[in-house]
Amino acid sequence: MAFSRLIVLFFLFQAFFLLARSQSFIGINYGLVADNLPPPAATAKLLQSTAIQKVRLYGADPAVLKALANTGIGIVIGAGNGDIPALASDPNSATQWVNSNVLPYYPASNIILITIGNEVVLSGDQNLISQLLSAMQNMENALNAASLGGKIKVSTVHSMAVLSQSDPPSSGLFNPSYQDTMRGLLQFQRDNGSPLAINPYPFFAYQSDPRPETLAFCLFQPNSGRVDSGNGIKYMNMFDAQVDAVRSALNALGFKDIEILVAETGWPYRGDSNEVGPSIENARAYNGNLIAHLRSLVGTPLMPGKSVDTYLFAIYDEDLKPGPASERAFGLFKPDLSMTYDVGLSKSSSLTPSTPQTPASPSVKPTGAGWCMPKAGVSDAQLQGSLDYACGQGIDCSPIQPGGACFEPNTLVSHAAFAMNLYYQTSGKNQWDCDFSQTATLTSNNPSYNGCVYPSGST
Repeated sequence: MAFSRLIVLFFLFQAFFLLARSQSFIGINYGLVADNLPPPAATAKLLQSTAIQKVRLYGADPAVLKALANTGIGIVIGAGNGDIPALASDPNSATQWVNSNVLPYYPASNIILITIGNEVVLSGDQNLISQLLSAMQNMENALNAASLGGKIKVSTVHSMAVLSQSDPPSSGLFNPSYQDTMRGLLQFQRDNGSPLAINPYPFFAYQSDPRPETLAFCLFQPNSGRVDSGNGIKYMNMFDAQVDAVRSALNALGFKDIEILVAETGWPYRGDSNEVGPSIENARAYNGNLIAHLRSLVGTPLMPGKSVDTYLFAIYDEDLKPGPASERAFGLFKPDLSMTYDVGLSKSSSLTPSTPQTPASPSVKPTGAGWCMPKAGVSDAQLQGSLDYACGQGIDCSPIQPGGACFEPNTLVSHAAFAMNLYYQTSGKNQWDCDFSQTATLTSNNPSYNGCVYPSGST
């Protein structure tokens, strides 16, 4: 008995340390189009209190780079669209850029990637588009000359609109009018081992199709899923579908070996009265469930067992941005460093696994009837993570969708309880299937009510 306990403890510790290391795929964007931001040093301390291990800048602000020195946080810096003509036409311009924006800070400031331009291919500026590859090549050569080749990668960032097809994901295809450009860029990236950076926003997908079932699909909430007619794969959320569409487009061009990086994704918590989708509840659900999904290491159907590097948008609101109100309401933190809403990023919550950890040794199955229920006092973030995980494993979560027998009461704890129990009942009824990181327990009290039936071990 003592030996079996040691085995279980060993695997729990193993899971803990795996999760501690696995946070490296969570990044965040740090925009500066604002007049009320806290000092960079305060932001660096804030980031160190979270599970965020990478930051993407849109430029190479010296004060920010200095503040991030010796934090270990990976840093993405950017050359703007306006820098591309000079970088493309004059190799010395790239050398000067590296001398000014990289060498004074590296390696204390852990610069890992330089992005050349932002959504250039969709800009419609044929001059910029034609110069993009040369600018990237000259930047790569400048890094090589500084003995930084391979240590700092070079890429560019694309909008999802570079795809002409994305639904179903297996049909993902780069727009034919951009294919020659994309092929050149991707060949450069293959040669230098850099990722394709893309900006998937399920928020915009929902705005173009504002139905309740689409919202649930975009927010990682219980839904009936969408079957890819090309390969029969059932998708349970829009993020996976969008990322896999990019994977399919890369594969179709023959670049199966290029990694994908999500440079931006997020959900606004406020918008204009005519905007569909912005709210605190939706923003918390999207970002919190996305983080739980990434931490599960389930991956996407076409890229299982790993999580793509994903940079949330964004640390703070940028109050000087033009456009609709939603453009200025993506910040996860306020200028006073408090959370806009909690998505489980603090280190105290980041190391709590959101998925059941299965020990390698068999465990004793419970005897008699039993239902798996969340324990009292479990946080909303943990409930949401368990709900996201359970419904993402292919169980039938339709009873807790609108109109389903168990939709009412429409509460997080009720929906999570149904999904956690159904996962337990369909996964072998092992003790670890009702663990959910020690937030669930077995009960002999039947939780079924009215027409809502919870299956049990005796049925």
